[in-house]
Amino acid sequence: MRSTAANPVDTMVRRGLAFVSDAEPPYVPGMDAAGVVDQSGTGVDSDLSVGDHVMAIAVISGTHGAYAEHLVVPAESVVRVPAGTTDVEPATVPMCGLTARKALHLLELPAGVTVAVTGVAAAVGCYAVQLAQADGYRVIADAAPKDEPLVKDLGVDVVLPRGAELPELVRKEAPSGVEGSSTPRASPNSPPARYATAAGWHRRSTASRYPLDATS
Repeated sequence: MRSTAANPVDTMVRRGLAFVSDAEPPYVPGMDAAGVVDQSGTGVDSDLSVGDHVMAIAVISGTHGAYAEHLVVPAESVVRVPAGTTDVEPATVPMCGLTARKALHLLELPAGVTVAVTGVAAAVGCYAVQLAQADGYRVIADAAPKDEPLVKDLGVDVVLPRGAELPELVRKEAPSGVEGSSTPRASPNSPPARYATAAGWHRRSTASRYPLDATS
């Protein structure tokens, strides 16, 4: 292990509020991992070799988390990182990136349609808008004044003011409503953001929850 990341879910694990129901403390948080392959199990089918720089997703379970010196994960949870990346950069990708990817996958929309993404200034939202554009979607997003430069720099097609008027503003940009919307949720127990459930401005939505979960 070379690096990991601190996400909201990790604070919940530390407090014994998530992913620890069947375990005794101390709990080990951490879903994002980056490091070097130290060993490969017998019979593992993988193109990775000892010494390869990789990133991985760890499914937290009591004492199994990425906040550790060594981490054992299934081969399908590990990928080689691009050459030239630091030890820290890859650790920012797995949990939030996969959460955004799964949320968009659940929308099952064709390229060319318009989607709305809220919470873009946060990690999951940042990945969601970039992945949505890579999928060929037109992206509408909201932003607070202080976050507008960041959101615009991500290449969002239409940036709207964050606030209670967002559904009406989205309607002006997409009179028939957007085809889908995605919004982060802070925890498995938190309600969807109000924008994702506002009636009449989207046809399908996913509320991506930490970690790697989404509901449609």
